[in-house]
Amino acid sequence: MRKILYLNVGTDEGYSLMRQCMPPGYTLVTLSTPEKTEILEKIRDVEIVIVGALVLTGELIGAASSLRLVHHQGVGYQDTVDTNALFHRAIPLAIMPAGTTAVAEHTVLLILATLRRLCFADSELRAGRWRTSALRPVSRSLAQRTVGYLGMGRIGQAVAGRLKSFDTLGIYFSHTRLKPEREIELKLQWVSFLDLLSQSDIVTLHLPATPGTRHLIGANEIATMKPGGFLINTSRGSLVDETALFNALANGHLAGAGLDVFDAEPPTQSPLLTLPNVTVTPHIAAGTRDTLTEKMDAIFANIEGYFRGEGLAHRINL
Repeated sequence: MRKILYLNVGTDEGYSLMRQCMPPGYTLVTLSTPEKTEILEKIRDVEIVIVGALVLTGELIGAASSLRLVHHQGVGYQDTVDTNALFHRAIPLAIMPAGTTAVAEHTVLLILATLRRLCFADSELRAGRWRTSALRPVSRSLAQRTVGYLGMGRIGQAVAGRLKSFDTLGIYFSHTRLKPEREIELKLQWVSFLDLLSQSDIVTLHLPATPGTRHLIGANEIATMKPGGFLINTSRGSLVDETALFNALANGHLAGAGLDVFDAEPPTQSPLLTLPNVTVTPHIAAGTRDTLTEKMDAIFANIEGYFRGEGLAHRINL
């Protein structure tokens, strides 16, 4: 019986869904807390770790004497896995590029909620304040807005495909340009990075966390953005200098932000949480029941194939 540790603190219902996807011959080890002592105790004799929201550190890898395979449940391994420690022990790492639909839908959700100040309106109504007219000067429609996509991989394209139905104008910047026919299909125009910032009413981020993308959206970049613009981030919190973003939102240069990710998670001390023009969610863009089942089916199939000697799909070159 191969032991699999799920490196996340989930719910009983979520664990039950995972076990329904798991083939015979495996047992799922789960965590009740994110405390290091519990993880160290449970990781010692597992052969497989599925990385969720917690970080697989070098210390944990060193304690996992039976570890043979690490599989990330998503794609953001750069800031959640100590790849050097895996390399030195020759332990393979695979990722799972699933959840495209869920993240794209959540991006659209954040855009609409941020433009219409949905969370503020909801909280005010629950508090007994009937804000019929108060939001009219600041609430915006999505139609005819210029949306700038920073990054145009599978998720960026999925968002663009959905937003064209809202009669938006789409521009994008990516180091790899789409084929002309795909640009036509998605109604997109390629522009430079600075032109994207200055021309977009809404900038939405779809890039990985790497040393080169850390604080890619800093004070200078935010100053370049169109006054009254909006920033949406469902990628990684490290892409944005949050102090610069807070200042731009507080002084009115930007009209709003929709954030599913933060530089430090959870963002318990972030001043962004105090602003009424910021819509926040706790890193749940891919977190639907449908995506969990999709991911786990694919992950367990990949694990089974690896141990049968059929290779490992989506393997990272360490």
